[in-house]
Amino acid sequence: MLGIILAQAAAGVGLAKLGACIGAGIAAIGAGIGIGRIGGSAMESIARQPESTGDIRSNMIVIAALIEGVALISLIVCLLALFV
Repeated sequence: MLGIILAQAAAGVGLAKLGACIGAGIAAIGAGIGIGRIGGSAMESIARQPESTGDIRSNMIVIAALIEGVALISLIVCLLALFV
């Protein structure tokens, strides 16, 4: 793996483009982990207090949308760094 990275850096791909690709991957992984934790915590909360299912679900959707927004913005920044 390191040999491929070094070969691409030597071929003119550049460290900025390599960093953009790594940043995009980290953003996608971070968003997946965050939404997974939100879902798990929401299910646990609903199991503990079933009467507040609506409030928990609506808060979960809002927080998941915010995480997706941050992930999308970070992917766009990484793609801009890749093509500029």
